[in-house]
Amino acid sequence: MVEARVAGVALDESGQHVLLLAPIAQDPRTGKMLPIWIGALEATSILVAIEGASAPRPLAHDLMRSLLDSSGASVERVEITRIDDGTYYAEITLVTELGIRTVDARPSDAVALASRVGATIWIADAVMEEAGVPDLTVDGDGDDPDDTEISVDEFTRFLNEVDPDDFRG
Repeated sequence: MVEARVAGVALDESGQHVLLLAPIAQDPRTGKMLPIWIGALEATSILVAIEGASAPRPLAHDLMRSLLDSSGASVERVEITRIDDGTYYAEITLVTELGIRTVDARPSDAVALASRVGATIWIADAVMEEAGVPDLTVDGDGDDPDDTEISVDEFTRFLNEVDPDDFRG
C-alpha cells in the first residue's frame, strides 16, 4: 500500500470528472498518479472538502461525518483496494466502540469522507501498478513556474486523449 493525497479533480475531454490521487512519498518528476472517473456530485463534494468551503446545507458526506461523530466512531483510513474490469473498489476502516470495522465503499465516497475527517488515503500497490499514469503535473526542478505550466498543459492533453476503457482489464 502507498499513502496518497488528493492532487485534484479535473475534467476529461468528454466532460467527465476525474479524481487524481498522487502518492505522498514519491519524486513528482518520476512518479505516478491514479485517475479515477467519478460523478459530478462526488467531485463537488471532494472539492468542497479539500478547499475547506462550506455548503449551505450538509452534503451526503457531511451527513456521514455527523453520523460517525454522533455514534462515537471515527475513520482511521480509506483504501483503494482493487480494480476489476475498470471498476475501482475501496474500503473505509472505522474505529468503533465494538472495535475496528471495515466498510465497502466507492472510492469517491471514501475519499470525500477522508477529506472531511482528515483520514489517510491508501492505494494498493497492484492498483497503482495497473492503473497509475505518469504524473505530468510537475516538471523540472520546481523553481521555474513556466515548467509547471507546460506540464499542466501536457497533463490536460493526456486527460483529453485518455479513455476510461483504457483501464479495463
